[in-house]
Amino acid sequence: MGDVATTYKQPSALCIYARQLAQNPMGLMGAILVLIIVGIAVFGPWLAPYDPNQIMIGPRMGPPSAAHWLGTDHLGRDLLSRVIAGGRIAMLVAFVTLGAAMTVGLALGLIAGYGPKWLDNILLLVFDAIRSFPVIVFGLAVVTLIGPSLYTVILVVAITSIPIYARIVRTQTQTLRNAEFILAEKAMGAGTLRILAVHVLPNVLGPLLILASMDVPMVIATEAGLSFLGMGVRPPAPSWGTILNDGYNFIRNSPWPVIAGSAPIILVTIGFTFLGEALRDIFDPKLRRAQ
Repeated sequence: MGDVATTYKQPSALCIYARQLAQNPMGLMGAILVLIIVGIAVFGPWLAPYDPNQIMIGPRMGPPSAAHWLGTDHLGRDLLSRVIAGGRIAMLVAFVTLGAAMTVGLALGLIAGYGPKWLDNILLLVFDAIRSFPVIVFGLAVVTLIGPSLYTVILVVAITSIPIYARIVRTQTQTLRNAEFILAEKAMGAGTLRILAVHVLPNVLGPLLILASMDVPMVIATEAGLSFLGMGVRPPAPSWGTILNDGYNFIRNSPWPVIAGSAPIILVTIGFTFLGEALRDIFDPKLRRAQ
């Protein structure tokens, strides 16, 4: 009877990461919250019970009821529908902004970290100049030039976020450029583009993605803050910031609009923060052991 060779298929890296995430209670809770929030944002048009801008015939500033689970605002609009539609705006701003900031910041960070010293100094000066302006002050200046809109919010947050990602990539690149495997690649005649694309880029993407996941609440809070101040999404668009602004103006009549506008921001912050902390522990085991 011959020997039967048994082969075992090694689990993929994604399966290993998913198993580690499932073993982290806070990370698992964060992942579930993020999936729910993103799912509601994606399928919002089918989940919202009413048109978010439809003015209802009935009690205004009404409390939660069977017809309106979160109540109504000062115009009789359904708050649940407006919160769901506001989630679509928040997720759109977050993912477009962070995607653009990561892409540009990654390119500039690689150039600053691997390029000549004079170019590194110029880019650092630009990064520091941009970060020296508070986001709200910079937003006011941009709004004065091009006017308030959703695209203004995306532009303001993206420009102010680029230096953060560029500095992270620059630091990682400078650490790697003198590593032994990079020096060996240079000795074998590898070009700069190959070294950056094959060896440096995979090593800087992990920290960048972790930082981006933890920056989602910051971006959403910035969008809500600018919209609350009238510098972002304009009414009647149902941004969480405009819902909060309307609720603040009529808070003596009913607290439900303020609760409806602030609760999703809190849940987004909890979900993405817990998920980001778990991803940091998974991708950086040395940091986890040091805690």
